[in-house]
Amino acid sequence: MKKDNANFSPAGKKTSVRWFIVFMLFVVTSINYADRATLSIAGDAVQQDLGLDSVAMGYVFSAFGWAYVIAQLPGGWLLDRFGSKTIIALSIFFWSFFTLLQGAIGFFSAGTAIILLFTLRFLVGISEAPSFPGNGRVVASWFPSAERGTASAFFNSAQYFAIVIFSPLMGWLTHSFGWHSVFVVMGVGGILLTFVWLKTVYEPKKHPKVNQAELEYIEKGGGLISMDDSREESKQKKESKWPYIKQLLTNRMLIGVYIAQYCITTLTYFFLTWFPVYLVQARGMSILEAGFVASMPALCGFAGGVLGGIVSDFLLKKGRSLTLARKVPIIIGMLLSCSMIICNYTESAWLVVVIMSLAFFGKGFGALGWAVVSDTSPKECAGLSGSLFNTFGNIASITTPIIIGYIVNATGSFNGALVFVGANAIAAILSYLLLVGPIKRVVLKKQEQNPDQSLPV
Repeated sequence: MKKDNANFSPAGKKTSVRWFIVFMLFVVTSINYADRATLSIAGDAVQQDLGLDSVAMGYVFSAFGWAYVIAQLPGGWLLDRFGSKTIIALSIFFWSFFTLLQGAIGFFSAGTAIILLFTLRFLVGISEAPSFPGNGRVVASWFPSAERGTASAFFNSAQYFAIVIFSPLMGWLTHSFGWHSVFVVMGVGGILLTFVWLKTVYEPKKHPKVNQAELEYIEKGGGLISMDDSREESKQKKESKWPYIKQLLTNRMLIGVYIAQYCITTLTYFFLTWFPVYLVQARGMSILEAGFVASMPALCGFAGGVLGGIVSDFLLKKGRSLTLARKVPIIIGMLLSCSMIICNYTESAWLVVVIMSLAFFGKGFGALGWAVVSDTSPKECAGLSGSLFNTFGNIASITTPIIIGYIVNATGSFNGALVFVGANAIAAILSYLLLVGPIKRVVLKKQEQNPDQSLPV
């Protein structure tokens, strides 16, 4: 195996470029989730300024989710067609640009502002769609199986890190300069990040800093370093990957993983949308306090996210099966997440923070879905496979804010909402125990088509 780039580091002690790549995924994912959370931090102020009730606010929260789900499969196709680097760069730029524009909606009347806010959140959702499938695709190409859990957990834990770092910042911006400033600051930061990504991230065989020893280590451990070679071959053959969707959707293991991801994402979107509002409206905190308090459970989620990946890979290195190594942290994490229901039985604000921190830790510890995707995705359509997984998972980004909005509006309380979210954690456990079975890479049947009958690409 020869490296394509003539300027690569010579063979010898293997380099560690793959860990810088996952660090860049971590940074991008932090901005990704911070931009998703902008509306939740500014939510109470926006709700008051625009005169929205809980149901209307739930629909505004869901705008991102509708677009994110709709755009998943096209996003995966783009990744497999044009590669991770280019598509993720475009994704970062456009979601940041549409976030920036949300800072201007205050110049319009309330009715127009609501329509514009929904539309811009919708466009942010479309723009972010390729990001996580792209992350999974990058990890599958840059990491051997024994390090994939840690790598996936590291970039996935950025969702909690984003809240730890950016919730206090956004709470302070809202308190000091108004909610519009949140969107402006986050939008500009993301646009700048686009150019950093383009200068630092490459495919494994094209990276100027990687050496032959690292490439061989990755490939021998199951890393798909030639993933984009098959992409070039597909482009030359004009091979359509859409027929593979049927095979993915009839695989019992993947269906179980998809259902579980929907349930786990329900927890994610409770924290990303209604949790700060819950702290303000149900626990009597100010927006500034909610911004800082929301960062405490998120810090525990970050720790849980990193630890879950480390534990999973530790089990693998100790000779445990891939199935056990992935399922054990997921099941333990979801059991801990159920603890949030206890918040319904206490009036103590500090105890609520402790319980939510435990639940958030569990959610992070069990969030190994992207490691499972990297373990199971076929080489021929890794981007499409990740997008299908993300499509199912992020249906929860639509349903969760709306369902919670209706529960709060009907009951005048968040108690039912916490039970709803906790029940989804139980459902995720049952899916991994009863449906998923052994975790292994899916081998697709090759499509035998007459060129004249092939689907358009």
